[in-house]
Amino acid sequence: MNTVAIISALDEEAAHIADSLSDVSTREYASLNIVSGTLERENGKPINVVVTVGGMGLVNAAATTQCLIDVAHPQAVIFSGIAGNLNKNLHINDIVLGKTLRYLDTDMRLVGQWKPGTSEFHSDPALIKLAETALDEMGINHIAGTIASGNYFVDTPEKVEQVIETTQADAVEMEGAAVVHVSDRNDVPALVIRAMSDSADTDYEEFKDFDISEYADTAAKLAVSIVRKM
Repeated sequence: MNTVAIISALDEEAAHIADSLSDVSTREYASLNIVSGTLERENGKPINVVVTVGGMGLVNAAATTQCLIDVAHPQAVIFSGIAGNLNKNLHINDIVLGKTLRYLDTDMRLVGQWKPGTSEFHSDPALIKLAETALDEMGINHIAGTIASGNYFVDTPEKVEQVIETTQADAVEMEGAAVVHVSDRNDVPALVIRAMSDSADTDYEEFKDFDISEYADTAAKLAVSIVRKM
């Protein structure tokens, strides 16, 4: 593997990842600030890394993923961010790895007629195993589960029940399925990592003021640990 692309949800996370790289360079492309550098793997061999912040929503996530694939030609895409928790056995800061990703508000009978020709998407099994090993080493509780992605903020009990009924998801957010969808169209393995930030019951005006600095640091360390294991 020569290159991995990392899409972060947060500026702080991307900055922490960039601080771990050597031979760093930065360029602006399609409104993205793309940082490139190298990282030494556990086997002693270097790997090229590109990292950027993807933006909120399915369209921004899809555009960012395609941009990085076109610019960097990565052999893997890792997408890290936060999500609303729908699983009563999980708690704040636990991790859901996107074994399965489903759109919340998309009729896949139509969309699924195009490559990759499926109604749902899946993170790469080998990347999930690397993430599970890294999470075990960090002592972070995690599952490989189902993530629902949609273009609206889920913040009421009624919306939560609707999401669970529609998708049987463990977590809900606004980007993951689009990242894997675009990666699949390009035959690039992908991994979606989501940390539980709330129980999908927090109003957006309150949620946007959360202090997420601690999460950003942990997420960056996790992404770097996964890359080092490749």
